[in-house]
Amino acid sequence: MSSNKSLRGALVVLATALSLAVAGCGGDSSGGSGGSGEDGTEGKVIALVGYGSSNPWGAVFNDVFKDELADSGVKINDLTTMDPGEQVQKFNQAVAQKPALIVVAILDTAGMVVPIQKAKQAGVPVLAVDGPPDPSVADDVMSVLSDNKALGEFAAQNIIEGLEGQGRDSGKVIVLTGTKSMLVTQDRMTGFDEVMGDAPQFEVIEEQDANWDPKLSGDIAQQLFAKYGCDGIQAAYGMADYMALPIVQAAKQAGCAVGGTDGLIVTSSNCFKAGIDAIKAGELYGSATEDPPTIAKQTAAFVEKFLNGDEPENETVTEDRITAETVDQFAEQCSQA
Repeated sequence: MSSNKSLRGALVVLATALSLAVAGCGGDSSGGSGGSGEDGTEGKVIALVGYGSSNPWGAVFNDVFKDELADSGVKINDLTTMDPGEQVQKFNQAVAQKPALIVVAILDTAGMVVPIQKAKQAGVPVLAVDGPPDPSVADDVMSVLSDNKALGEFAAQNIIEGLEGQGRDSGKVIVLTGTKSMLVTQDRMTGFDEVMGDAPQFEVIEEQDANWDPKLSGDIAQQLFAKYGCDGIQAAYGMADYMALPIVQAAKQAGCAVGGTDGLIVTSSNCFKAGIDAIKAGELYGSATEDPPTIAKQTAAFVEKFLNGDEPENETVTEDRITAETVDQFAEQCSQA
């Protein structure tokens, strides 16, 4: 009888110890980061696996995003990079750490499929920013996206309008794209090609990957002006202001006229103050929004809603076309970068 009492007592002690152990482990089930299981932002950790600050757009986005969340108590683990392979590694690292949220700007759409699947299996939520993930995992992430197809359409409209305004009935066009492995780039080219298809008199003769890099954009442009000469290129599309302006500089160095009644027509997007100034100076025919502060602020607001226990709907940022006629309307918005 006494031995049975002792056994029952031991079992009670064991059960109590196990329950305490489980409770202790439960506090870390969200990765020790204050995961989204509890409302509130204070002390929660998010991983920012976005564009590296070596990129002009990424640098502004990262600064504004962090500033917007500075008073929220959210801790940001900066895992940004401009190297697609390194981004996959850093994303996998983030999944292993189990933050409350991973915010990712995808550099290699195909390469990020498996990591996103791993995040889903691990129960780590993912927010895709700027460009969408591969369609196979689109339902596994939340999103705050740029309207990249519209940005490509605006660029084509600017080129066609600019060349027709010069009275041209034909023309050769070069395109320097962002990183081609990104759906951001691919969606822009889809919109661009659709609109250019309605103006077959203007022919794209070169389309090269400039990897969102200002220096590479300038180097490629110099090579193309050397190859075709000023008479062989009438228009150019650089996917960001900081890619288009090196094209303008390369054209000048080659002795080519820019803008005006018969000079090179250059257009872009991802507006920056330098682009706004160039439009006012007549050297850049047009641009478009997709300025980093606007999407950074929308992304930060989305993050706060999510961490506070809301279920925010996916967002697409409204984009606008910019020309000399509308430049004053967007000067303040675009001059923050």
